[in-house]
Amino acid sequence: MSVVATSFSVLSRIETYQSQMPNTMAKIASVLMDDPKAPLSLSITDLAARAGTSAASVTRFCRMIGYKGYGQLRVGIAEDVGRGGSREAWIADIGRSFGPDDPPDEIVRTLLNTHTLSLQTTAGLLDMAVAGRVAAAIGSARHLDVYGVGGSALTALETEARLYRIGINVHTWAEVHNGLTSAAILDKDCVAIAISNTGRTEETIQMLTVAKASGAYTVAITGNPDSPLGKLADDVLIAASPDGYLQPADLSARHCQLFVVDLLYLLIAQANFERTTRLLAASGAAVAPRRRPGRNAVVANHNVRPTTA
Repeated sequence: MSVVATSFSVLSRIETYQSQMPNTMAKIASVLMDDPKAPLSLSITDLAARAGTSAASVTRFCRMIGYKGYGQLRVGIAEDVGRGGSREAWIADIGRSFGPDDPPDEIVRTLLNTHTLSLQTTAGLLDMAVAGRVAAAIGSARHLDVYGVGGSALTALETEARLYRIGINVHTWAEVHNGLTSAAILDKDCVAIAISNTGRTEETIQMLTVAKASGAYTVAITGNPDSPLGKLADDVLIAASPDGYLQPADLSARHCQLFVVDLLYLLIAQANFERTTRLLAASGAAVAPRRRPGRNAVVANHNVRPTTA
């Protein structure tokens, strides 16, 4: 796990995922929110018994919030204790919502801090081996479908805008009937990416289901790897975002989703350097005549004296 990941407290991770947890994991989260130091004195079996669940559920809980197992969770909690981290400090320093009477400078600080921590969490939870595998598959794919509805449709469009410029044959689908039609004609040489913060958007799940049945390599970009979408996909890239500080929730998730998309864009561009630079140069040259010259260029042209015959 990266240095960035370890700087993000266990309680902060739990807060990020709590609204998306199934009932068994929510029970474990509740125990830890009430007694953050409990794992330091309890075995995995003892903690499971206190939460009224099983040791296997505790292990799944650990993985959901970014730890390989119970041992790594205990290390994370010990580090938090050493730093003096606590739920109260999180609320005091960062905040989770905006009040109607909050002054503008406080809103700016809270918004910036929350976005920063969201991106740090996403970076820390990303599996770079998976990200590299996804980027390589997209770079060599015959076709890429990207599915997303509602707020995630905007992220899907941004994905198309980035990747199309560097030579990826990509189409975005936000309307389920058109998306299902496209998904049905994919094959093993294609990639399908589904974007959903909760991983529970029915239309997005349907489109990725058809794409997978068609033989495509499927990827989910979601904040909940244990969601139906996450379990369906061949690979998952986690875009974590705190719940509740911007409504609707997709506003909270968009920066983290775009962070993942930008990472894929850069990895693909890096792997196909010559093609990328050629295409970007061509597109830049195509739009250059449509841009007004900068002030320096105008001044320079004004100072040039015409030559006489």
